[in-house]
Amino acid sequence: MVERYVMSIDQGTMSTRCILFDHQGRLASVAQREHRQHYTKPGWVEHDPAEIWANLRRVVPRALRDADAGPEQIAAIGIANQRETTVVWDRRTGHPVGNAIIWQDTRTDALVQELRRRTGDDFFLDRCGLSPATYFSAPRIRWLFDHVEGLHERAERGEVLFGTMESWLIWNLTGGPSGGLHITDATNASRTMLMNIRTLTWDDELLSYFGVPRAMLPDIRPSAEGYGVARAVLPGVRIGAALGDQQAALFGQTCFAPGEAKCTYGTGSFLLLNTGTSLVRSRHGLLTTVGYKVGDEPPVYALEGPIAVTGSLVQWFRDRLGLIHSAPEIETLARSVEDNGGCYIVPAFSGLFAPHWRSDARGVIVGLTSYITKGHLARAVLEATGWQTREVVDAMNADSPEPLKALKVDGGMTANNLLMQFLADVLDVPVVRPMVSETVSLGAAYAAGLAVGYWPDLEGLRRNWHRAGQWMPTMDPGRRQAEYRELAAGRWSCRSAGSDEGAQG
Repeated sequence: MVERYVMSIDQGTMSTRCILFDHQGRLASVAQREHRQHYTKPGWVEHDPAEIWANLRRVVPRALRDADAGPEQIAAIGIANQRETTVVWDRRTGHPVGNAIIWQDTRTDALVQELRRRTGDDFFLDRCGLSPATYFSAPRIRWLFDHVEGLHERAERGEVLFGTMESWLIWNLTGGPSGGLHITDATNASRTMLMNIRTLTWDDELLSYFGVPRAMLPDIRPSAEGYGVARAVLPGVRIGAALGDQQAALFGQTCFAPGEAKCTYGTGSFLLLNTGTSLVRSRHGLLTTVGYKVGDEPPVYALEGPIAVTGSLVQWFRDRLGLIHSAPEIETLARSVEDNGGCYIVPAFSGLFAPHWRSDARGVIVGLTSYITKGHLARAVLEATGWQTREVVDAMNADSPEPLKALKVDGGMTANNLLMQFLADVLDVPVVRPMVSETVSLGAAYAAGLAVGYWPDLEGLRRNWHRAGQWMPTMDPGRRQAEYRELAAGRWSCRSAGSDEGAQG
């Protein structure tokens, strides 16, 4: 019998990957290609959408070749993508009007502060579940209208299209200018500040507020549903799912029950808690988002705490400071000392995300003395991820009726055992890593396979989940609280580095 696979396309912040998964959820092959990061001005971060589409056309055939598989063996394609990243392109030619503005970009800071002064948070929270922040797509669309001559008029005439990365890829896969599907899913749409969080439709008041013409917007579809078939790269293969990368990880970790949570540790880190079909509005600086929507079933919601800088802090330590040659070396260097020597890092390179939402904050290192070595700095880099996670978990516990009992983790940083133990220590709960750490890709594959009947139901997916590692808390509670207080002092230094405006939560 010929083996059949589900293909996952993970279009991430640093690279585009194509992975084939078999029926047991095992990885059969992987192909990956990085794309360039464009830092054109301070706070500006961009990607070239044409480069990303070209990379996709390269990695798909390589993944097939490495698995010795043909297109006829692919049951479905699922797409996971970096969220909030904003692409605008010409409907007729398929050419982007410029580079994509990615989720880390802070150029809309002044616009966001004006929104909050003029309207306040409640107007937006009531409609889309989000407070104004540079993180989301709508302010970027407005910024483009204000800075690209004639773009708004072209959008009103339906000549240009907006989408996040999954919309751009699906449009190109299904024909591009020759009838490509212009769609998004509810998870990605929930990150734009334009979708009504209850009805899962574009909200007229929000569209009017930001001045976004409906003609440029994609149709909102469920996360797992047969969208159509590819006409490019894999002609005839069904496209069955699209999810924002963090919702895909929630799905891949099989967090299908209310109260189950996962955190993905990559460039940034993102903690999501399943709240079931109940829409929970956070009172402590978290986001209300769509977790996933399968076909005609009701949407499943989640509380989310995004952290802007975690893995990228290790990259900074490697590339900007030159203190290590490769990312894995940081664990060895950090283990060369017993503790951080009183040194703490608050890495607010893109401001502070949850639960503080301070786009004006700037990173700080506190506790520097002549005693501090590069080993202490390495440990402080890793511990910064742990403490930021602790702040999000504290907010989540305050919003949720049940405190977090365990945290499922995934992503590249989970290979660092020192960090995983530190997480368990500062959270005071078990930290659990699955056999398949690439749960973003796996979640997109699961959703696509579910849509086409490759997997029968959610319980079947649960049976594929297997634990690879677990870390139990061992830190003395007194030490935990003392160090948390030291971090709080560093965080206030970080805030004072910016203006006094923009606080939330």
